[in-house]
Amino acid sequence: MFVCLFVLFGLFVALNPITRTHKVYLSFHLIMMLWPLGQVGVRSTDIPSYQHFYLTMSFVALSLLGPGWLAFVLFLTRRTHYLRRPSRLAAFVLPAALCAASAVFNPFGQFLKPEQGQYGDREYGPLFWIMTFVEFTYFFIALIHMFQAHRTVRSLNERKQLATSLLGMFVLTVFAVLDLLFNVVLSPWLGVVQGLTSAGIVLSDICFVFAIYRYGVFDLLDTAKDRIFEQVETGIVVIDEAGKVMDFNRGAIGFMLLAKGESFDLERFLLSGQPANDVSDFLFRYRHRPADKIRTEILLTVGAYRSVSLQVSPLLDRFKSLQGRIVAFHDVTEQRKLIDEMNLKNEALHERNLELIAMQDELYRANQKLEQAAVTDGLTGCFNRTFFQQYVEHEAFLCRQRNIPFSVLLFDIDHFKQINDQYGHLAGDEVLRATAVAVRAALRGVDLLARYGGEEFTVFMPQTTRSDAQAAADRVMSAVSNNEVRVSGHTIRVTISMGIVTEGESEWAAAAAEDQGSDDSGSILHELFSKADVALYQAKNEGRNRVIVSH
Repeated sequence: MFVCLFVLFGLFVALNPITRTHKVYLSFHLIMMLWPLGQVGVRSTDIPSYQHFYLTMSFVALSLLGPGWLAFVLFLTRRTHYLRRPSRLAAFVLPAALCAASAVFNPFGQFLKPEQGQYGDREYGPLFWIMTFVEFTYFFIALIHMFQAHRTVRSLNERKQLATSLLGMFVLTVFAVLDLLFNVVLSPWLGVVQGLTSAGIVLSDICFVFAIYRYGVFDLLDTAKDRIFEQVETGIVVIDEAGKVMDFNRGAIGFMLLAKGESFDLERFLLSGQPANDVSDFLFRYRHRPADKIRTEILLTVGAYRSVSLQVSPLLDRFKSLQGRIVAFHDVTEQRKLIDEMNLKNEALHERNLELIAMQDELYRANQKLEQAAVTDGLTGCFNRTFFQQYVEHEAFLCRQRNIPFSVLLFDIDHFKQINDQYGHLAGDEVLRATAVAVRAALRGVDLLARYGGEEFTVFMPQTTRSDAQAAADRVMSAVSNNEVRVSGHTIRVTISMGIVTEGESEWAAAAAEDQGSDDSGSILHELFSKADVALYQAKNEGRNRVIVSH
């Protein structure tokens, strides 16, 4: 059984990327390997001191098996927040530690006694039964967490992973009960049946390895998040509620010296430069209102001139309790230089010629119009394609990170070329303007409508599920079909064909599996519009004037 566990250990290391969940499992696996090794050791020698050593190793491993199993289950079900409070952590570790201590010291032979001076046959005392009760209590708590997680997860892969792990827990529990029954309670009458607990450990471990290797959804997400955390240019520091550094990425090293476990000295960082504004309110909220999201800007004078945006965001659990904070450093030197240069030029111009104030106001209004023109389509008044792409690249990436559903609608006007040919291009322009007005009236204020090109339009709808997007599409289709456009005495009615792509809800796990941890916002946009375009052309090929939802 020890050899089987060792082979499984090697296969697991060879076939899986080592993530946090895997590290917890490997520690648990090593504990499981000690039980059969100790049992073999007891039978391999007649020297009582050696026998006692092997037995002590076995029972210490058995004492740690319960908390090891529970810890693995908590990591597997993403419930590690239960162990963050010192009182809960002490309650988690203390019973197993006392059981292990009782096995090591065996006070007055109350854990076990040898028979006829040999530990091959032994008599178990009350401390052994207390350890047995404690271990089954750990298993029972782990089972409760597994059942609760199995009822709440939606992903089929996650449910299969939890079900396979549950099977492993039941197998080991059954074999442990049989070992206790045959080899302790009924051994005087039935004799000893070797290897029951070891066999249960091996069979349950096979279930765990299969569950992690075949259905390892959680680890894929952890790997993707770790890659994003390390590759992002923004410096990120994670601190706990006491202000100690828990983790940081490579981008943070360029801003300040950091070491895990040390206190995060924000005031020292602020004193190392020149604050761009008053930081007293920032520091007050940082010290006394840790649940607030705060931001400031500082000019670093050590080394090259740099302007740094500093943002502190709280980390809250589902009960809104503070677990820690994220400190983000972002180099905004170029943006600050542009702003400073513009301010200097404006001040110089103002000082040189006060008479041109009126002209400056006029130029300012003209700049506003130019900025508006740069992001809008001159014919329809919708946003243009360039602005829409930049906006959606950013928002779609954030929505994916934060698990917020969103939808993209892509539609064009049916038979628009015939309208141009029959009524002229001026009539076609009026149809485009009227269609944009009708669609805008059917959308929400947060939805973004843009002219994608020619007679093709697109809509980005944040916080929108597939059913919400279909309902919005029905409103848009109805608004367009009921809209009458009067041009030169003619009444023109048009219809549209539409493709919809939605991300969110059950799509997140599939998206994560397809992307394999990609953090390229441009590829996100390309993927979205590829799907929407396929759905749009399917709608046109099926007869137009219809909506097709991409799956």
